[in-house]
Amino acid sequence: MLYAILCYNFEDVVGAWSPAEDAAVMARLGAVEAGLAAAERMGAAARLLPTTAAVTLRKGRGDWGRELMVIDGPFAETKEQLLGFYVVDCADLEGAIAVARDLAVANPDRGAYEIRPLAVYRPGSLAGAPSQVRGRKAHVRGAGA
Repeated sequence: MLYAILCYNFEDVVGAWSPAEDAAVMARLGAVEAGLAAAERMGAAARLLPTTAAVTLRKGRGDWGRELMVIDGPFAETKEQLLGFYVVDCADLEGAIAVARDLAVANPDRGAYEIRPLAVYRPGSLAGAPSQVRGRKAHVRGAGA
């Protein structure tokens, strides 16, 4: 089953890392990624640019939400920001939690890792991923999944 592991942290803290600190964390994360890739369990991974570069498309409240507005920033109701994500292939939720635990150990700063099973997966979107992950179908539940 494919899982998304969403990486949250305090953007200002991570942005204040020195180049050496950032490189050290990325090297430790790279070791986790290499292990997943060797086991053909690594899908897409991305580090997002700062929230100052983001905009949000939001449906307006009036006229049944047909008006679309683009506003600056993500404006999520959180203190931490979504900084990146991984798509991993794991047998079950416990396996995905183990991967998230490895990522958390590799990045010893504060933060959180949200783990979600993928309900929709488009194999062509992982062109550079190992063949096992590219061809894998996500678990799909019925309506309301």
